[in-house]
Amino acid sequence: MFHWNNRYLIKLEQGSFEQTFKIQEFDLTSEDDIKQVVSEAFIQAALKRFESMGQSLSQAMSGI
Repeated sequence: MFHWNNRYLIKLEQGSFEQTFKIQEFDLTSEDDIKQVVSEAFIQAALKRFESMGQSLSQAMSGI
């Protein structure tokens, strides 16, 4: 997690893929709220998204 430009950035990386989520600092009451945002369900959805990203790249690269 990073705080920059009045936003909290949640950055997730897996291999060569990256997901970044930006939350306005005014949408949270404290930094502890981020722990609620980054729940187990949030992480599981991100992992599925990484899998989908890998499939998309593989399909795109197969034509080269």
